[in-house]
Amino acid sequence: MSSIKNATDQPLASEIKEYLKTAPEIYLAGVSVDTVIFGFDNDKLHVLLLRFSNTPYYTLAGGYIEKEEDLDHAALRILSERTGLKNIYLEQFYTSGKHNRTNTGITKYALKKLTGILPPGNWLDQRFISVCYYALVDETKVEPKIQEPFTSGFKWFEINKLPKLLFDHKFIIEKALSRLQADLDTKLIGFNLMNETFTMNQLQKLYEAVHQMKLVRTNFQRKMLTLGVLERLEKQYNGKSHKAPYLYRFILAK
Repeated sequence: MSSIKNATDQPLASEIKEYLKTAPEIYLAGVSVDTVIFGFDNDKLHVLLLRFSNTPYYTLAGGYIEKEEDLDHAALRILSERTGLKNIYLEQFYTSGKHNRTNTGITKYALKKLTGILPPGNWLDQRFISVCYYALVDETKVEPKIQEPFTSGFKWFEINKLPKLLFDHKFIIEKALSRLQADLDTKLIGFNLMNETFTMNQLQKLYEAVHQMKLVRTNFQRKMLTLGVLERLEKQYNGKSHKAPYLYRFILAK
């Protein structure tokens, strides 16, 4: 914990206190949005996480719902603000409602280091129920942005190499991964993580990254072809014609 610096005498502390003061006027009380942002690059499944200001802890990309805003619109707005992207694939998968999910000793310690002792009844003292989404994005097109004083940076992490997380965000990521695994065949969501065209080997790499296990090539190819979701295109020539693999695309991607 030694890397957490006391920020009570820095501008950050006053920014956070001002944020906490104005939040009740802008946002709905007691409810928040948390989003597990998945990306796929170099055959690895990643999650985009926010660094909690001046601490070694990270959180999911999340935020609050404006008083005159629909829930799904709030989730899309938060995602757009965080990633700079539009038309993001978004799926609601869980509601996190344990009574002590945000009110933890670690969280209080981190906030105290940033702001000093906060008065009882401040915005973050209340119980928050979080509506959870997962999003699928092209990692290479994401331009992370910092929107409030609680965040000091962003980083992509491999799904099996997560950092220290605040709140119940590790559990939410595990739930999101389980849902992603279940959805991968039925909703063609792999299309949102890959190029429009791809080889069978590239598609297998995605499945292996999501399911966190190796798959038998012949069994995988047979399964994907029997699903009826792929269209086979021309071969991808690379100078070795006898080994040139076919390209595919999802039928709904036409």
